[in-house]
Amino acid sequence: MVFERPPKPGQAKPNHATQRPNTPNQKKKKVITTGGNRGDRGGNRGGSNNRNRRNDEPLPPEASPWLVEPEFEPDSSASFVEYLRWMRSPDSPYKDPTKVQILQMAEENADYRDRLKQQNNRTKLIVGEANCFEVTCPWRIRVGGHRGPESILLPAFDALGMPYIPSSTLRGVARTQAIREKLPANFDYSDKEAVKQAWKNADRQVAEWFGHLDADERDRTGKVVFLDAYPVANANRPGGGLSVDMANNIWSWKDGKPDYNPNPNPYFSLQESRFLIGVRRTSACSQEKLNQVKQWLIKGLKSGIGSQVNSGYGSLLNEDLSESPFFQIDFTLQGQLIHGHQRFTDVYDPYQRDRDGQFKRDKSNKLKSGARSVSEMRPVAFKSMLRYWFRTFSLGVMQSEDIKSFEAKLFGSIDPQTHGWVRVTLSNIREIRPEAKRKQDDYGEYSGTLNLIYSPEVQVENQNAISDLIKHLTWLMFHLGGVGQGARRPCYSRQSRQFAPWWRGSTLIAETNDEFWRLPGTAQAFKLLFCRHLKSFYDSLGKITGQSLSAQALQTVGQVRQDTWSEAVDRDCRIIVCPESEDFEKPYALAILHSDNFKKTITVRRNGREEEKQVYDGNLCGQVQGKVKPSPIWVSNLGNYQVVIIFGATQNPRKKYLESLEDAVQIFPLT
Repeated sequence: MVFERPPKPGQAKPNHATQRPNTPNQKKKKVITTGGNRGDRGGNRGGSNNRNRRNDEPLPPEASPWLVEPEFEPDSSASFVEYLRWMRSPDSPYKDPTKVQILQMAEENADYRDRLKQQNNRTKLIVGEANCFEVTCPWRIRVGGHRGPESILLPAFDALGMPYIPSSTLRGVARTQAIREKLPANFDYSDKEAVKQAWKNADRQVAEWFGHLDADERDRTGKVVFLDAYPVANANRPGGGLSVDMANNIWSWKDGKPDYNPNPNPYFSLQESRFLIGVRRTSACSQEKLNQVKQWLIKGLKSGIGSQVNSGYGSLLNEDLSESPFFQIDFTLQGQLIHGHQRFTDVYDPYQRDRDGQFKRDKSNKLKSGARSVSEMRPVAFKSMLRYWFRTFSLGVMQSEDIKSFEAKLFGSIDPQTHGWVRVTLSNIREIRPEAKRKQDDYGEYSGTLNLIYSPEVQVENQNAISDLIKHLTWLMFHLGGVGQGARRPCYSRQSRQFAPWWRGSTLIAETNDEFWRLPGTAQAFKLLFCRHLKSFYDSLGKITGQSLSAQALQTVGQVRQDTWSEAVDRDCRIIVCPESEDFEKPYALAILHSDNFKKTITVRRNGREEEKQVYDGNLCGQVQGKVKPSPIWVSNLGNYQVVIIFGATQNPRKKYLESLEDAVQIFPLT
């Protein structure tokens, strides 16, 4: 099936670089078969084994993005990326699932082993094995690249389509590390003009290793040659680590307040790859200079390269050099876990079918995607939660512009472009139990270690205050909610229900006997402990920002109404502790929230008749229909008691919910 691409708005003449040729009597066909009657290709893949796949409903034309003619001859001015754009139907309601489909097909079909082996051998022959070393990516890395079709982010590929780290990137990493070491001690990165001048001076100082156009003639060219770095050929990883990834910028600043707007975007990165690095000296370089450059390169790679280095990406570790966190904690995560990218069970049949082979459709008659989220322990999820709680608590005592500026300094940002003082990584990740797939399965569970590391831009005199701030912020994160899917609810069972998911929520547990993490047995004792950590957080924040901050001097963030509130720990927020009690397999505070007393009645049409139906109130539990709205209530289960945060608690229905919680102890605002 071939679809005609509509002209772009305002385009009077066709674009000959992307226009299809008119070949007479030409037979149409697809590039990639995507479901329906596929003959032998993937005919028995996925779906139910009890049905005859030959009777499956064929894929509707509008659901397939693939457009092709067998003898397509693109104009010589058309790039490969333009060709891919030409293949896809624009503005399709199915563009999101087919974007995932494209990436999954590319990942599953990638086999670069022979080429990578050839490149690895070539590197060793050029520089000699003594000048080669290997580095390992503990998690993911994305270096270079560009935006492909549908704004899909692509990593750097060489001329033959192999993922790699360009030599220019490696040279830049080594040079940057050398320059940092030449900068004055306790250098202040906040003064942009001073940074620019100091960087310029330090750049001249490293000219004898890396060259400089304004240096003496003997130092105008670099003394060390860097080669492109390719993943080490591995029989178990034919794609060199090429893996589908996902970015989702959930929160942004809008009109001086945080704005919730999830925007998942699938793309490619390299996962747990091992790279072979090769450098060699020129005739003007001594072995001593080469060794120095190698040391700079190894240190720079450890700090991270590419994008999102403060979110766990890009770190490349040598066997002789490991990361040194200023704070770390072992943890267990239970419940729905952290969801990364999505995958299809059968990439060639990407939409859900019933037992008869007919496509399932939603209320708007669109096909239901068969993509399923893949659980993955992602450092970026922990960093996002630290950022969230930092912003939420700061909004009660600071102006939004100051928070936005300091948040960027602490965690990094794109606009303004800021590296950030703190890197977040995970280590020792172990899957104890996968996410529940069947009704009788237990909840998903992972363990690991959370590491918090200074970035190179941290001033020495600020390290203690930053360490204290992050330490108390991490304590608050562990005891006020979870991480990942369902973070606003504790892990609880739904196994008594008819349909999945069988477990919801997220429980984050600190696995340590350290006194800092020890919890008291009563709600009143927890109140004192919470107040101590919150005061320490504000004290540390005040030291770094130069402001006098106190939980006793709260401000109001925005106007609170029935359907409007700010996610801020301010005058309108209440944090309480409820005693231990379970009701209907849920902790007490959650059972009250989900009770019929707080549901609302709506009218729905079913089988041609109007019926009344009780549903959760979006102003209590959040909503996913229409504009997505997160719940204004967080519930965390700490065993002997539950901690409940209620944003906008001064207005109903949240005020009514607060008053319904029996024997509750208020811990915020501080009394």
